[in-house]
Amino acid sequence: MAFKGRFAAGLLVWLLLILIASFAFVWSLQTPGFGAVRVVTALASIGAAAGLWNHVWRTNLQLARFVESIRFGDLSQNFGLGADGSGFLEVGEALNQAISQLREQRQQLSADNRFFEAVLDDAPTAVLIIDEEGRVELGNKAARRLFMKHRGVRIDDFSAYGNALVRTLGDSAVGRPRLVPLHFDSLPQTAMVSAAVVHRLGGLVRVVAVQPIQSELNAIEIAAQSDLIRVLTHEIMNSMTPVTSLAHTAAALIAKADKGQSRELGDAREAVETLATRADGVMHFVETYRQISRAPTIRAREFPVAPWAHDVAALFRASEVCEDLQFEHSVEPENLLIDADPDLLFQVLINLLRNAAEAACGHSRQPTVSLSFSLASGGRTAVEVSDNGPGVPDSLCQDVFLPFFTTKQKGTGIGLSLARQIVLAHQGSIALDKSEGGGATFRLVI
Repeated sequence: MAFKGRFAAGLLVWLLLILIASFAFVWSLQTPGFGAVRVVTALASIGAAAGLWNHVWRTNLQLARFVESIRFGDLSQNFGLGADGSGFLEVGEALNQAISQLREQRQQLSADNRFFEAVLDDAPTAVLIIDEEGRVELGNKAARRLFMKHRGVRIDDFSAYGNALVRTLGDSAVGRPRLVPLHFDSLPQTAMVSAAVVHRLGGLVRVVAVQPIQSELNAIEIAAQSDLIRVLTHEIMNSMTPVTSLAHTAAALIAKADKGQSRELGDAREAVETLATRADGVMHFVETYRQISRAPTIRAREFPVAPWAHDVAALFRASEVCEDLQFEHSVEPENLLIDADPDLLFQVLINLLRNAAEAACGHSRQPTVSLSFSLASGGRTAVEVSDNGPGVPDSLCQDVFLPFFTTKQKGTGIGLSLARQIVLAHQGSIALDKSEGGGATFRLVI
């Protein structure tokens, strides 16, 4: 390192002063009669040494302060000793370049951190962070929107969303994603849950991603059912059309030939006419089911529930039900609003009410049917249709919504399946449970 400028000149001056003072002090020691000179030269030597020490220490002190500021993360300092001839020009330039690069790297790192924080916070998948002590942190906006109805930061506090989620959060295993049943906003949900272990602040945390996929599962299920029905009805109609045509043709020919003189011909005529009638019935049955394969078009709008529910009740009372049926409906609060397709939802409720009336009238001495509307969590509307009929066995509660499934002798198995399609098209849910009177309760959340 080259010593230049004032620092080098100052260093030489102080060294010369030390040499001169030391030489004079040694000379005074060897020459008698110069006691005062000895004192002066000794003090001069000490003063020159102190000046040299201060000259060098001042530079070291400033360098130490600069390094100390870097150690504590203060990158706003510059090393400015090069301009005063301290001899640290090259060191100062190198350190200033290094501190400039550190500033740029810190700014880039800060920008990257803000970007990744924004990506995580705005990600559509809810993220939960669980530390080694079992504390749960809602990691982004999606998690804060999804998990709104609980208090606390412990895993057990999440029991409001179902015990399955509590077991999953408490499971330390990290493996393949799993399907977990949950309950959000009065809606049964299925969520895809996956977990990973990452390092954070010297420890390990589990990052759990929760993605509700019930709407996607519903869409896939409805699409699969629609495709199946479309294929089945197409093949059945292709096969039955010529059978129906030939049956009617044969019935017409036999009827023309039958003069009532041959018993065998009369029996054949009756058999062929029966065949034609049943063929027509099959064609009508298949044509009826074809409407399930067409997704309902929702024209939703917000409207007050009370007057609309009054129209539903009036139409139901006017329908053919048993005379002693007791029916009541309620809306709470009275100014309740609902965002739905009024025509399609009207059709769903009329079908459910008629099913409830048939079940109650054929089972109870005092048949009762009720219809209620209430405000559900999340701003949704809950609708319940209850009866005091025989109810539905637990093993069949999910099957009743399947196409072709019916427990009635004259049922088609289309009503509840179509009702479920309409409700799901509203991004809602429909479920069957037991009523307080022992019958069935259909719960809709729209």
